[in-house]
Amino acid sequence: MNQLSDLIALLAFAAVAGLWFKSTRARERAVDEARRQCLQHDLQLLDETVGLRSLRLRRVDGRRQLEVGYGFEVSVQGDDRQEGRLWMRGDRLARVSLPGIGGTARDTTEPAAPAAGPQLPERPGNVVPLRPRRPRTGH
Repeated sequence: MNQLSDLIALLAFAAVAGLWFKSTRARERAVDEARRQCLQHDLQLLDETVGLRSLRLRRVDGRRQLEVGYGFEVSVQGDDRQEGRLWMRGDRLARVSLPGIGGTARDTTEPAAPAAGPQLPERPGNVVPLRPRRPRTGH
């Protein structure tokens, strides 16, 4: 029986190590995606890290998929801290919520509606909405 208990302990250790490796890789992918979103929206990713916030099963196209939520901090003007969130399904970005783009989550699995033009909603004070940069052409 001693060999059986050693085998079970080894398999349990291997399973824990595998889960740790997979979660580390998923977190690295989330950091990369947070950097990309911050660059796209002219935000500064603070601390260059993300933290696990939630795990949930979501039904997508009739199948259940694990959705992992991460939180991170960004700066809009360089002297502030605001929270951003992103949700990943596997290695793909599912949704993102950033300050300055409405503060609500945007589902990236749905096709984005075309922009109606430069009309922006009224915002109090000195809040400036951020939009993705347009690629520069020729230099």
